[in-house]
Amino acid sequence: MRYNLIFNILSMLLKQVGFMFLIPIVAALLLHETKEIIPFLIAGIVSYFSGFVFSINNADKKDIDNIKKTESLTTVLFAWILFSLMCSIPYLFYGFNFTNACFESVSGVTTTGGTIIQNFTLYPKTLFFYRSLTQWIGGMGIVVLFIAVLPKIAVAGRQMFYAEAPAPTEDKATPRIRYTASWLWGLYLTFTVLEIIALKFLGLDFYNSIVTSLSTVATGGFSPLAGGIVDYNNIKISICVLIFMYIAGINYILIYRTIKNKSFTSLFKSEEFKVYSLLIMLLSLCLTVSLCINSNYEFKTALLNSFFEIVTTMTTTGFAIDNYINWDTASKTILFLAFFTGGCAMSTSGGIKIIRWIFIFKYLKRELNKIIHPKGVYPIKLENSVINIDIITQMVAFIAFYFAIFALGAFLIAILEKNAIVAISTSATAIGNVGPAFDSIGPMDSFFGLHTLTKWILIFLMLVGRLEIIPFIAILNKDLWKS
Repeated sequence: MRYNLIFNILSMLLKQVGFMFLIPIVAALLLHETKEIIPFLIAGIVSYFSGFVFSINNADKKDIDNIKKTESLTTVLFAWILFSLMCSIPYLFYGFNFTNACFESVSGVTTTGGTIIQNFTLYPKTLFFYRSLTQWIGGMGIVVLFIAVLPKIAVAGRQMFYAEAPAPTEDKATPRIRYTASWLWGLYLTFTVLEIIALKFLGLDFYNSIVTSLSTVATGGFSPLAGGIVDYNNIKISICVLIFMYIAGINYILIYRTIKNKSFTSLFKSEEFKVYSLLIMLLSLCLTVSLCINSNYEFKTALLNSFFEIVTTMTTTGFAIDNYINWDTASKTILFLAFFTGGCAMSTSGGIKIIRWIFIFKYLKRELNKIIHPKGVYPIKLENSVINIDIITQMVAFIAFYFAIFALGAFLIAILEKNAIVAISTSATAIGNVGPAFDSIGPMDSFFGLHTLTKWILIFLMLVGRLEIIPFIAILNKDLWKS
């Protein structure tokens, strides 16, 4: 492990994060909230000069170009931890203690969307803009962003790209990873601008259009209003947000290829996209029936609420247009199942991801066939390509680790909170980066009242979920730390 190399890359990232704080400073000026400049100015200065501290042991470009996988995993892990810490600084100026500031920051950058805030009227517009901005930057990934803008890490970027956004296959839009990162961010920005325009056209003011769009496309769920989308009281706005959440849950590389080919053929040939869309349809219709029968909803209301809540949960956005805490048990159970699906690989959504479930079910089918026909050969294919069995093994291991960490988190929280529903749902929502949970932590509620240790467990789970477990599992191996 070359620590000087890791420190050097972290140094570059921290300096760029320092410049990021100029965006909320500009927002404060535009919103005529000049008093709010100080928290972000100080955070920017701290981040930028922290970069100099990490650059004491310099590494040349040749070292960076030859970064190893273990070094890239470690770099990405600490990049997210340091980014979260820097993003927590402004909250300290608004009365948050250190734990709550870290919780709100990590919830933002991991696009989880769970909040500590109870009274939304106490805080300025600039802070709510900043919360959504952290989600927007974290949504596509800070390392992916820096690969796009920093030429010095363009070659090393390949290892770091897949360390931050691990997927079953190293799929990329263009031959050069820097161009791939640029294209991903270009699409991301385009969808954000399109939603801002759409929401403005539908009647939202410019500020709420921007803040809502930043959170939607990032599948984050932060809102400047206590009730979120509910407080807009506009069905057209809800449908607009629903559409963009659905798009944000699609594989961005697949979207790029669809646009490049000027044809929807590649989109509808994608097995993952078809399963993603069909699963949304199936769960939404089941939930609609359940709400109509068990909670006496009108069909139109049940249909809209069901599709919105299933999409926002599967894509791990965390918005809500209904307080599902008041639903019947069957409806809440259907929604809870969506906590463990996730969107597509290479999307901004969290969770296990649809592609992994496809692999797992194909693997199980293969094993069942081998029981009946032991001598048969059953290759596992995805879109007509045979998948290496090692990849399937990795997927099985990933899901095993995912549920083991989820279960451990739920067990510890249950001890602290003495509430099994809160423990299970908050652990699931944190590791899946979903946002709201059940019982007293519903979509209209806050995480403020939880035990301090519970909040730190959730902080850990949110980071584990955002980085999809691999970097955290890697650091447990003692061989990783050998020089």
